Amino acid sequence: MNASSLPDVAELSFARNQGATQRQRDTLNAAAATGDRSEVRKAAEKFESQFIAQMLGHMFKGVKTDGMFGGGQAESTWRDFYVEEVSDVIAKRGGIGVADIVERQLLQLQEVKS
Repeated sequence: MNASSLPDVAELSFARNQGATQRQRDTLNAAAATGDRSEVRKAAEKFESQFIAQMLGHMFKGVKTDGMFGGGQAESTWRDFYVEEVSDVIAKRGGIGVADIVERQLLQLQEVKS
């Protein structure tokens, strides 16, 4: 991924204001307001984790839970928890690059505010 393909501050602002849930926007805004890089990184990873969970959730919607080795009602009940945990692990192990972009843009927003 090159620098020209990365979103700019305006695109991230749009994501923070339109494309994210209220909870995601609050987390990103709080991280951008602090000067702590570790908090910014945690917020970026959490955002990426939620993004990955959305993708995985849609992927699993078409998977049936019946059949010989299906988990039935229990599998459909616990699937959301499984997807959330898997997405957290993916994000913490490097993810798909969303956290890096979000972190960079949050730090850039801090510089603009200062």
